[in-house]
Formats: sequence, structure tokens, C-alpha cells
Amino acid sequence: MNFVQPIRDVDKIREVRKTLQDNPRDELLFCFGIYTGLRISDILRLKVGDVRHKQVLFIKESKVQKKKQNKTKRIPILKELQKVLSPYIEDKEDQEYLFKSRQGKNKPITRVRAYAILRTAALANGLDEIGTHTLRKTFGYHVYQEEKDVALLQDIFNHSAPYITLKYIGVNQDAIDQAYQKLNKRLKF
Repeated sequence: MNFVQPIRDVDKIREVRKTLQDNPRDELLFCFGIYTGLRISDILRLKVGDVRHKQVLFIKESKVQKKKQNKTKRIPILKELQKVLSPYIEDKEDQEYLFKSRQGKNKPITRVRAYAILRTAALANGLDEIGTHTLRKTFGYHVYQEEKDVALLQDIFNHSAPYITLKYIGVNQDAIDQAYQKLNKRLKF
């Protein structure tokens, strides 16, 4: 399994989103992941009724449920996300999957399809090391850059230790890369 990175550059986030704007479902998928920090498996199982006329999403994360921690998570639906969400769901039925596949009557797209959508848009914008987890990691990376509160992110992601969270969102990788660059400057001979 390849290790994916967050999208660190806000301009690159905008570029990827712009690439996806021709398909409102795909654009919403990208924005939903960036603005909520949810796992792709939790995003894909959402139905229109879960988000219609709501300011907050209550969700039991599937991965956390497997660990027998039946904790409901409260996720604010930010205004920027609502701007993309509202016109998209306007003519949809509440029981429809939010990210409905064109295959079958009412089935969500698969994780594989979500990966292909994101990967294609990322590569078109010169990004590599991108996958479905990139959305969650991007959310975490930018929350950390804004708040500098690893304990907050540790709680959001349900991680057991701060170093796991820092590694997960790519902050440790940034520090490692900087250490190599400093060594490169120091050891010029």
C-alpha cells in the first residue's frame, strides 16, 4: 500500500477542485472530504437526507465501530461546503446516496471509483502520492497549520498518540524533509 500525502498548498487544492468542477458529484466528493475530515468509507455511505437542511452531521464512523467504540461524531457542515452541497442535492430524493453511482438503481460509487476520480484530478495538477485518504489528511494538515493543536486533531481522528497524528498529517515528513535540506546545505563539499 502506498503512503499518501496531504495537499499542503492551498492553491493546489483550488486547482484540483477546479479540475473537478465539470462533474458536480466529483467536486462535492472532494470538498466533502477536505471540509469534514471523514474517511472515504464514511463519506460514500451518506445519503441526501443525512445532509439536507442540516448545519451539523452526526455520524458513527465505520472504522471506530469495528473497534467497539460506538461513539457518534458531530461534524459541522461548513458554509463553504454548503455552497457546493445545496445546489447539488436540490432535486434529489432523501433516500438517494449522496455520491450515487451511475451503475445500479441507488448505489454509491465505490472506493475504487472515488480513488480514480481523485487520482486523475491530482495527476492533472502535478500531484503525486495522492489517494482517497489525501482528503482526510489535507483536512488535518490545514487544521494543524491553523491551530497548532495536535491534541485537537488526535481527538478528531481518534488517534492514540500525538506522534501518530503528526505522522498521519505529514507534519513529521515536513520536518524530515527540512532536516535533509539543512544537511545538504551544511555538507556541501
